[in-house]
Amino acid sequence: MEMEDQMESQKRTGMSKEALISERTGSLGCCGWFIVILVGLFTVLFFPITIWFCLKIVQEYERAVIFRLGRITDRKAKGPGIFFILPCTDSFIKVDLRTVSFDIPPQEILTKDSVTVSVDGVVYFRVNDPIASVANVSNADFATRLLAQTTLRNVLGTKNLSEVLSDREGIAHSMQTNLDEATDNWGIKVERVEIKDVKLPHQLQRAMAAEAEAAREARAKVIAAEGEMNASRALKEASLVIAESPSALQLRYLQTLNTIAAEKNSTIIFPLPMDVISHFIRK
Repeated sequence: MEMEDQMESQKRTGMSKEALISERTGSLGCCGWFIVILVGLFTVLFFPITIWFCLKIVQEYERAVIFRLGRITDRKAKGPGIFFILPCTDSFIKVDLRTVSFDIPPQEILTKDSVTVSVDGVVYFRVNDPIASVANVSNADFATRLLAQTTLRNVLGTKNLSEVLSDREGIAHSMQTNLDEATDNWGIKVERVEIKDVKLPHQLQRAMAAEAEAAREARAKVIAAEGEMNASRALKEASLVIAESPSALQLRYLQTLNTIAAEKNSTIIFPLPMDVISHFIRK
């Protein structure tokens, strides 16, 4: 259903564009055609001279929107290469089709959970329809820049701080969709939007750092307690095994002495079994 709604909205937008262009490319009227024919005759009569005023060139990345007596002559822009105009009656505007990038100034935004953050970004766009960019808006570049700032505020105003910090790709995609829909009538195609930096207040940074440190300490205490519990269980099992065989305790004594001697200690404590001491005490 959403895809069908998008397709219907695109069709309606395309039909509205064609309607606007057809209105602007209407008939010149009898007086207008008389002037055009008169200028054409003068152009033919003074052909060697007027050719330099009629011949125009646009680059590969440019298109020319031609106005004849104030009206757009064709639904399609001219170029690239050479094209002809009539002097005195025709004028044209060059439109650059290359991708333009600009930085969104840092915006102080209040998030959904009432946290003030400073966010900036970058937008990449290009002119998709030269005629619409000239006829439907006075300055398409400036209008797109202003719209990007307000769109950034509107989108981030509906997000929590955690979403702003973690879901940058989703925010950028939402901004691109909103900008592309809003600038479609201006002949602008928004190709990419990126969130550059999210700046938090210093007090909030210290609070988040303290919270993260406390969480790490709590996890460390839990891990240490789990280690002590596992060690106590292992010692209990080892004591039960040693209790079953008295000679195992003597072997453990010898192993401990070997470990102490390997560390080059000057003092060695030798544990003496109680049964040996009791034998000498009896005597």
